[in-house]
Amino acid sequence: MGEILRVDNINVYYGSIHAIKDVSFHVNEGEIVTLIGANGAGKTTTMHTISGLMKPKSGDIVYMGQSITKMEAHKIIRLGLAQVPEGRRVFSGLSVQENLEMGAYTRKDGPAAIQQDYEMVFDLLPRLKERRTQQAGTLSGGEQQMLAIGRALMCKPKMLLLDEPSMGLSPLLVKEVFKIIKDINRQGVTVLLVEQNAKMALEIAHRAYVLETGSIKMEGEAHALANNIEVRKAYLGC
Repeated sequence: MGEILRVDNINVYYGSIHAIKDVSFHVNEGEIVTLIGANGAGKTTTMHTISGLMKPKSGDIVYMGQSITKMEAHKIIRLGLAQVPEGRRVFSGLSVQENLEMGAYTRKDGPAAIQQDYEMVFDLLPRLKERRTQQAGTLSGGEQQMLAIGRALMCKPKMLLLDEPSMGLSPLLVKEVFKIIKDINRQGVTVLLVEQNAKMALEIAHRAYVLETGSIKMEGEAHALANNIEVRKAYLGC
C-alpha cells in the first residue's frame, strides 16, 4: 500500500509557545494509525494542523502526493480528508438528517450518489436511522459521537481524522465506537486516530506513534508498542 499522508518536520507555535517540535510521521493507505500521549502532548494541535485549521511555522504536510501545508481547510475537505473533532460539535439545533446533509455540502457527484451514502451511514450506524428526525442536541453523548462520525463520512473521505472519539463515553459505548472505526477502515477508509484510551487504540491500530510534549518519542507496530514496558507503565496502567 502506498503512502497517503506524510507529516514532515512540522513546527507549530501558540504565540511564543513551541507546541509541536519537528514532528514527522506517515500513514499508508488502508491503515489505522494512532497517536497516543498524555493531555497537552500536542495530539489535537497535530490534527488541527493536518486539517488546515492551524498552520505550521515550518515543515510540510503531503496528502496523496500534494502539499496541503498552506491550503485552506475547506479545500482540504474537498480532497477527501475529513476530521471528526474532539467534543463531537454536532449542530444541536438541526436534526440528525440535516447534520448528515451538512457533511455532504462539498460534494458535486449528484443526489443519487449522496442518497446512496445516506444509506451506507444508516447501515453502519443504525441508531442514527432510528433518530433521523430528532434534534441532534437531544441525542446522548454516544449518539452524538456516532452522528459526528456519520457527518464526516458523508464527505466521502479517503482518510478520516478522529480526535478523541471515546471521550466521555461509557465503557460499553467506547467498545461500540471502536468497532465502528474498524468497520469504517474495512470499507477502505484510512484512519488517523488520536486517543487517550491507549489500550483500545493500540488494539485496533496497525501502527502507532507516542507523542510527548510536542515531539514523537516512540513509534512502531501497535501490538509491539502495547507490549513495550515504558508504554505500558505510562499509558496502559500496568
